[in-house]
Amino acid sequence: MMTLDSFDHRILSLLQQDGRISNQQLADKVGLSSAACWRRVKSLEQQGTIQRYAALVNAEHLEKGLCVMLMVSLSKHSPTHQAELENSVKKCPHVLQCYAVSGNADYILRIQVKDMKAYEQFLQEYIFPLEGVAQVNSNFTMREIKHETAIIAE
Repeated sequence: MMTLDSFDHRILSLLQQDGRISNQQLADKVGLSSAACWRRVKSLEQQGTIQRYAALVNAEHLEKGLCVMLMVSLSKHSPTHQAELENSVKKCPHVLQCYAVSGNADYILRIQVKDMKAYEQFLQEYIFPLEGVAQVNSNFTMREIKHETAIIAE
């Protein structure tokens, strides 16, 4: 893992605010030459610090306004049951995030779908057929309070 300096932190901060900023604009804001800035960005990409670039899309504009936080508990913590759930989740385009967690559930998923009918279809296709699933708890978001994607680079 590479050690990041203040230039790297500033580059990461600015790219998280605007991933489409030109290299010249980025270099000007950071205080580096264009070539030096480009080399640093490429190094951050190659080292895996910058994993990818993406556009943030308004789910309601795509008629995917129902956000569900799904807690899944397994009947056994066997590698087979874990792999079965994780593989199913990876195949499903409605699952935006999935975390293996400690606590009352084994996994927490964030699902984005059109409506309750689409959510029921998701459950029937991707979750309920899995042999290792013991319990499913759904929480439906009423409104979004905060949604950040930037990780503070200090």
